[in-house]
Amino acid sequence: MPSALPIADPAPLDGALPESAALAATGRDFGVYVHVPFCRVRCGYCDFNTYTSDELRGARRQDYASQAIAELALASGVLERAGVPERLASTVFFGGGTPTLLPAADLAAILGAIVVTWGLAPGAEVTTEANPDSVDLEYLLALRAAGFTRVSFGMQSAVPHVLATLERTHDPARIPLVVEWARKAGLQVSLDLIYGTPGESLADWEASLDQALAQRPDHISAYALIVEQGTKLAAQIRRGELESPDDDVQADMYELADAKLTAAGLEWYEVSNWARSPDHRSRHNLGYWVGSDWWGVGPGAHSHVGGVRWWNVKHPAAYADRIAAGHSPGAGRETLDPATRRVESVLLRTRVREGLPVHELEASGRTAVAGLIADELVDARAALAGRVELTLRGRLLADAVVRRLLA
Repeated sequence: MPSALPIADPAPLDGALPESAALAATGRDFGVYVHVPFCRVRCGYCDFNTYTSDELRGARRQDYASQAIAELALASGVLERAGVPERLASTVFFGGGTPTLLPAADLAAILGAIVVTWGLAPGAEVTTEANPDSVDLEYLLALRAAGFTRVSFGMQSAVPHVLATLERTHDPARIPLVVEWARKAGLQVSLDLIYGTPGESLADWEASLDQALAQRPDHISAYALIVEQGTKLAAQIRRGELESPDDDVQADMYELADAKLTAAGLEWYEVSNWARSPDHRSRHNLGYWVGSDWWGVGPGAHSHVGGVRWWNVKHPAAYADRIAAGHSPGAGRETLDPATRRVESVLLRTRVREGLPVHELEASGRTAVAGLIADELVDARAALAGRVELTLRGRLLADAVVRRLLA
């Protein structure tokens, strides 16, 4: 089952936010995340808050759109009562789960409600994740007509035995077809890849990269496989049925990815993300990394407004009950103190290409920069210009860099 929610203060039934959430809000972008928690099957490595049909226990997939729209109405009132100034949504992201298991009309209805509630900023980015076997041309055309601008396909690998280990159900031969359909529909295309799967060789990974690049996507995400406790994959490794991912092999895979993606004209802008141009970056995800505000809709969705972070109840049935009662679906929340916000800023902003201004570090962190330059983890020229920017080696050791900056 998915991982447990964080332990924190209970969220009020009316969702009320403290007045501090409104401070300096006009200087922050606002995004909307919609969590669609449905999947046909549960992949063995997945720790996300997702549910197959036999796990819904009373919740119904066909009711989800109306419940999400009801939460949007609640959200509008919560922000208004807290004094948060009205802002157009600059990004909208449908994630999951598999959002495209819902009819395109349901996704369109939720997006339409977001437009009614907040409106979209000019040039807003509107993305949905999709499995390659969950859409066709007609579906993608309907999304584009509704206002979607971008689709992110969960490719993961082009190698059948790797997909089988991950328990992904799509045929890798379908990737060129869905990319072609997305292009015909006028959508930007991102491909998501995973490397370091047990049994995956460097040659397997190179084949996946080559297949992905052959589609000339606008954006590629490449994530190292993390073995999450409580998953089927973790149990298989514990029993000795599969080998644990090797850190050195994953480092080699990352270096290969960066070399091939860069040579193909994609530029890294976050440790695990490459884009064909700045216009093709995932602006929604960048909002997470640079501390923007967002409202998360749906079971288990997380939100952040002005240093207040909260998360919804996880199970779709519990979420449906809260919504039906007219209550906030919030399960818990925390108000971040200035010290915690500084730590998170270093942790997240160090990962992006533009880096972190040196002057935002504590004295000990500023002192650490010279050593990081000497260890070839931080770019010397950027540091002289006042920014902490990771080198390729620094990206491989990003967590260690952060620890030294915060020591």
